[in-house]
Parts: sequence; C-alpha cells; structure tokens
Amino acid sequence: MNLLDKLVRPFFVLAPMDDVTDTVFRQIVADCAPPDLFFTEFINVDGLQSPGRPKLLPKLRISPKETPIMIQLWGKQPENFYLTAKQLANGIFAKELNLPKGLNFSGIDLNMGCPDKAAVKNGTCSALINNRELATEIISATKAGADSQLPVSIKTRLGFSEVDLSWIEFLLNQDIAMLTVHARTRKEMSKVPAHWEVFGQICQLRKLLAPSTLIVGNGDITDRQQGLKLAKQYGLDGLMIGRGIFADPFLFAGKSSWLTYPKEQKLALYKTHVQLFAKTWPNSERPSVVLNKFCKIYLQGFPGAKELRERFMQAGSLDELLKMLV
Repeated sequence: MNLLDKLVRPFFVLAPMDDVTDTVFRQIVADCAPPDLFFTEFINVDGLQSPGRPKLLPKLRISPKETPIMIQLWGKQPENFYLTAKQLANGIFAKELNLPKGLNFSGIDLNMGCPDKAAVKNGTCSALINNRELATEIISATKAGADSQLPVSIKTRLGFSEVDLSWIEFLLNQDIAMLTVHARTRKEMSKVPAHWEVFGQICQLRKLLAPSTLIVGNGDITDRQQGLKLAKQYGLDGLMIGRGIFADPFLFAGKSSWLTYPKEQKLALYKTHVQLFAKTWPNSERPSVVLNKFCKIYLQGFPGAKELRERFMQAGSLDELLKMLV
C-alpha cells in the first residue's frame, strides 16, 4: 500500500507554486495548519540530469515537518524522467540532500498542466495535452524508474484550448495512482471561474476506467468547508488548494483563527518566515525578493495594511526587512 492509499478521504493538498511553496513556506504552513499532503515546487528533470544539477538541488530541500510530500517533475526527455525517478526511489537524491535517515519523497507527480508560455513553447507541461505520444513515453519512463517503490501521479488541466475529456480518459488509462485536475483549460489560465461541474463526468470516467486512481479537484477553493462540500458533491478523493493559502495560512485547519489575529501577531508570523528564510538560505541560494510574494499573506486585514505592504516590498535585503519587522 502506497502513502496515497493511506490518506483519509477527502484529503487536502497544498498546491505546488513556483517560488512560493519552497521548504520555508511549507514549514510555516505545517506549523499553522498542515495539509494532508504537500507538493514541492515543480523541478526540471532535464536540468537535474545535467551539469546544472547542483543549482537545482535547493528546490528539493525538505524537512520532517513537510511530510508526506510529493515531488513534482517537469521536462521533455523521457530518459531523464526515468533516471530522476530511479534516483528518487533508490535514495540517491536523499543522500545528496543530506536528508535525515528515513526521510524521503513520498511519491512523484508529473506536471502536465502548467500553462506558462515558455514551457508550452518548449513542448512541456500543458503542451503535452497535444502530444500524447510523448506524454505516454514520459509516464512509462517515470513508472519504470520508480519501479513500484513510489506512487506516480499527474497534475493537469481540462484540456488545451477547450474542455477535452478524451485527455482525461487518456490519463486514466495510464494506470497512475492519482490524477489532479485543475478545472480550467490551458487557454483559460485563471481568467474564468473553474468548471467544477465537469468533475461529475470525470469521476464517472474514473469509475469505468480506473477505479483505483484517486481524483483530486483544484481551482478556486478558498476554504476547507468549501472543499468538503465540493468533495461530497462530486465524489472526489481530495482537494488541492493553491492561491487560497494567500488569504489564510491556517486554511487547512478545521476552524481558522487567522481573521481574529491582530496586526502584531501577523507581523510576528511574517518575521518568523523571514528568519527561517535567512537561516535556510544563508548563502543567498534564493533571492530575498521572493519574500515580496508573501506580503499579501501577512499584511492584510488591519488599518494601514496596504501602505505597509508597499513599504515592505521596497526592502532591498533580508537585514533591512528584518529591521522593519522589529
């Protein structure tokens, strides 16, 4: 039995978001109210199997707090998916990262949904919706590398230019452990409301084609109660939440206390985040400017929050930011 089968349903997942859900932010969320399952940021397998590997390793940093955790991979070369999956399964990456004994990634997720223009132009991520031959090779190579030691899942969208359930049917025929569907097409990006009504059809397809594949819904979920309602309505196994975490770091709690936090407590949590960032990346492995993305999490819901956000985002260094948070 793999880790996904052990999750109590419906389970909640923190979505992978580039330059957001690094090990630092995942630890903050874990301390506030952890999800049932974490995802890493998406990581390029072609880079991992190149001389540039050392520069990418920081994106693989994990701590015991962030478990269970799936690593999300993207790329173009099936052989690199195979090698990366094999090295994840046999613990090579865990050794390179000096992870504590017994700590490793809990599964592998394939990014076949990111709508980024550069990724699509390169034929990766959501571009694979229109290249099912390559998608098949990537899935097969990853499963072969994982060798049944790690579950393999896929995160995707409803289609490329329009809703295309033949793509979902195709993926369900790949014998994967879990399928996460962002309820929009690649063309729609995040500009229209998520098409949650389609999950009724998706779960019917799952029932017919792949009863053991877990279905996770993603798109516009703002709180736990909404997620539970959607799971019950459409028969989903799990819910993935991304942007909703920016409104409430306690989002995965049964009852969040964030709205009652005074300004001082919100600033204290932001300071904890910045201090952990400085400790985790002492050699500037990550630029401090990425912390600007978190201002809207902590600096909200009190008088003067907008003006304070603007001031904090002008900080030129970690030291300057920490002085402002004293």
